[in-house]
Amino acid sequence: QVQLVESGGGLVQAGDSLRLSCAASGRTFRNYAMGWFRQAPGKEREFVAAIAWNAATTGYAESVKGRFTISRDNAKNTVYLQMNSLKPEDTAIYYCAGAAGSKWSASQSAYLFWGQGTQVTVSS
Repeated sequence: QVQLVESGGGLVQAGDSLRLSCAASGRTFRNYAMGWFRQAPGKEREFVAAIAWNAATTGYAESVKGRFTISRDNAKNTVYLQMNSLKPEDTAIYYCAGAAGSKWSASQSAYLFWGQGTQVTVSS
């Protein structure tokens, strides 16, 4: 079992940056690929970014490519999402998730563990 706690959300202006963190409990963190998803008001939850267990490969949604960067520190049991050039359409609750395997996936069904989410609000 892995428990995930997100932090770093907040209210920012368009063009600003934020870094989200996701702290994981459990010694097996390094075995899991990790992902970030988001859910905007009135919309379904969608894939944002993901990273393999060893950070060798990453994947991004087209809407965030070139602006967001996912990374992880297995020694600290933490995964990060650096978000630059934020836009109002990035406003959402951001969720961290742990996958069932070591390869990253954009599919929510691949993820077993989910955090409670952290709110990101970008004003225009």
